[in-house]
Amino acid sequence: MSHYKLMHIQDFNTKTNKQSIKNHFAILWVKFDDWFPYYQEIRNEFGYSTEKDQNAAYLLSRMIVRRSIDIKKLEKKIRGRDVLAIGAGPSLEENIDFIRRSKNLVKVVADGAVEALIKNKIKPDVVVSDLDGNPTFLKKAGKLGAIMVIHAHGDNEDAVTKLVPKLRNIIGSTQVMPVEKVYNFGGFTDGDRCVFLAEEMGAKSIVLVGMDFTDQTTKYSKGKTNNEKIKGRKLKQAKRLLEILSKRSKSMLFINSRTRIKGFAKLGSMKP
Repeated sequence: MSHYKLMHIQDFNTKTNKQSIKNHFAILWVKFDDWFPYYQEIRNEFGYSTEKDQNAAYLLSRMIVRRSIDIKKLEKKIRGRDVLAIGAGPSLEENIDFIRRSKNLVKVVADGAVEALIKNKIKPDVVVSDLDGNPTFLKKAGKLGAIMVIHAHGDNEDAVTKLVPKLRNIIGSTQVMPVEKVYNFGGFTDGDRCVFLAEEMGAKSIVLVGMDFTDQTTKYSKGKTNNEKIKGRKLKQAKRLLEILSKRSKSMLFINSRTRIKGFAKLGSMKP
């Protein structure tokens, strides 16, 4: 039996109620039992291993425990601010000028979209990545001062081992039980995790840009998922999770694309 086997939900609740949790864990950990049923649905649909996901979280924790930045820096950057959650969908390139004009909005950027922003001389403020994106641009984002929220799961341990030592300003994330310096913000894909993270950190408003939830591949969204059917199913799950989030969100939610998402108002002609 693995030393890192996921504890049962009831054991988790008992332990978190008894122990003194520091460094901001209390805010995130108490919501884990709300998130876990959604993770179980995703795991069942895609055949993921909870044990492998948990082992990946521990791997990332060991790698960053002494050099991870304080999560309060992430909260300070987002709380009370207007946020752009930027994905690598087909509408990204047509929205580059809109993103550039949005100088006062915090740019929380999903993986592959980082390359598009940096090539257009736009600095990401926060990057959310499971390391599928171009590593050259992920490293550049860190050098530019972006907070790198790196997600570990059972299928990317090799990338975590290879790339994490080369990145700066790291905060860890997981889709299973949080461990030291590795947090569970909720969400499934890099794009919807951007939104969950911004919500968790207290954003005033969140505007989705370049998030089209179609299986159309772009030069910035190729990643490692070449099967369009699987990609489409993942994006369907991501959209569903965002619609669920909208029902309890304390942020004002908007979307700036042709896609409709329940609970997200059309941004329309609103100017940044």
